[in-house]
Amino acid sequence: MPVQIPDDTDFASFKEQCESQDGWIARYNKGGVTVWCRDEDTNTVQKLKMRIVCKDVRAETLYDVLHDTSYRKKWDTNMIDTFDIGRLTVNADVGYYSWKCPSPLKNRDFVTMRSWLPLGNDYLIINYSVKHPQYPPKKDYVRAVSLLTGYLIQSNGPNCCTLYYLTQVDPRGSLPKWVVNRVSQFVAPKAMRKIYKACLKYPEWKRKHNPNLKPWMYPEQNTLPCINVADLTVQRADSLENIDESGLSEEKSQHNSDDEET
Repeated sequence: MPVQIPDDTDFASFKEQCESQDGWIARYNKGGVTVWCRDEDTNTVQKLKMRIVCKDVRAETLYDVLHDTSYRKKWDTNMIDTFDIGRLTVNADVGYYSWKCPSPLKNRDFVTMRSWLPLGNDYLIINYSVKHPQYPPKKDYVRAVSLLTGYLIQSNGPNCCTLYYLTQVDPRGSLPKWVVNRVSQFVAPKAMRKIYKACLKYPEWKRKHNPNLKPWMYPEQNTLPCINVADLTVQRADSLENIDESGLSEEKSQHNSDDEET
């Protein structure tokens, strides 16, 4: 299937999903973080939505934090590796991301096409999985599939904003029930709070690390190689290995170290 770069209609649809309450079931609501679940056609591909209000954080700062891969390596302790592969347009690129799963599950990775759009007081970033000929699945990872993942940032004034995170990921495997439960009750809320804390520290960090370098805002700064969209195809889940991890038991010692973003 050919890759389609998101247009205004796609961004509007994503924003509507973030703001809508219809069909969503609240699974967690504590400390300013809300997590909703929505079961789709198959039980293995659940859609999650999260929201947090970030006081003392400008919407522009949160947008920068989500884009800045150099800074992500400072705060996303669950990440194994991430890098940009190439650019498609001034507001679309392709990148790689791998992360640690709770032991004893196998680690996962993605290759995704990401697109972004500042829209008035809102900022949107969305991605979905693609196949790139030079980045096939690795033997030590399970190649997961992002059907739709993204962020909506809404400004609530000069120094406050709301972050929505919506994700529908096929993990390519039958996961144990404890994993599914833990994502909504522990992993997702902690991930949102971690992003918030990272935003509070970002202005000071950025002042010391290429403060004027923001290629997501200034396309002329982008030095990534150009990619022809015709060289990419949509990553279909049924073309990847599917593993059964449903019988694996939780390792209790992992609670403190692995309740991070997935």
